[in-house]
Amino acid sequence: MSNLKELHITDTNLRLDQNIVKGGVLPNKISELSRTVNVAGETVIEGPLYAAKLSVEAAPFEVTGAVFIQHELYINSNVEGVVTFRKAVGSATSIASRATKCQLTFCSDVNAKSIVLNNAFVAGSVYGDEVILENCVVIGGVFATQSLSVKNSIVGTFISPFVEIDGNINLLLPSVFSVERVNYTPNTHLYSLALADLGSLYRGNNEDAESGRIEINLASDDLRTTLADDQQQRSLHSYSVIGKVLAADLIDTDKFQNHFLLTAAALGPQLLKTYDLGIGSDGKPAQLTTERIRTFFFDILQGRIKVQDMDGSFSIDQFAKTM
Repeated sequence: MSNLKELHITDTNLRLDQNIVKGGVLPNKISELSRTVNVAGETVIEGPLYAAKLSVEAAPFEVTGAVFIQHELYINSNVEGVVTFRKAVGSATSIASRATKCQLTFCSDVNAKSIVLNNAFVAGSVYGDEVILENCVVIGGVFATQSLSVKNSIVGTFISPFVEIDGNINLLLPSVFSVERVNYTPNTHLYSLALADLGSLYRGNNEDAESGRIEINLASDDLRTTLADDQQQRSLHSYSVIGKVLAADLIDTDKFQNHFLLTAAALGPQLLKTYDLGIGSDGKPAQLTTERIRTFFFDILQGRIKVQDMDGSFSIDQFAKTM
């Protein structure tokens, strides 16, 4: 690969192929604000990136700094390999990737009016007007101001006026929210992993007997919730297992280490050292790296790692013994 210094060039189209960019790709004058960047081969940008349009045609591709695109960030559907954005990514218009063979990773937040992601891992949250996720993992929340469509994905939580879900949806938190009732297909299952023993699964060990995923019944677990402040109030549909989670305070959930795992995933490259969850089943430390956490959650999503079911029930007698 060739080594380049920080790019300040006047070309309206910049083609990167087999390059390491030392610095950032930033405009130096007004005429360069309309620059289009095309990634045609293996490329690393060691700094921030600003462009009117970013088109990724090949991988591997990595940007270590923040990214802002004026119009469109587009990853071609035939891209195979690793594409990684180490810091926040934003677009004034759209971010789109339908590449099913691309290992797309965002180590921080993603923000755009229109967001379409397939096979993507987001260590932060997703903010947009219209959001479509398929086969994705979002450690934080998904916040859509107009509409949200989620298929076969893991997300922290979500809130949107209009929501469509399909397939197996796993939540890392107990609740999700929508203004209108959630639309779902007959084969849809919504689970909360808030009480799953993710720490043991990450180490390759057996789950705690008191842990597991809890299915949210989209018909009976639909509650009306009102959120209010000094200026306005809003009525939402809440789909939640929070009551079962509160009852599970009878269980020592700290031993599951879920909070440590999710925090490490969210902080990602901001951590000054690599942490671990102890010794794994292979006798080696279960290190908390972005790449390994990504693999872990996609193994759950694709069924290679099974999470046991938990009915979420408890007895009054059991509760009384703790009083």
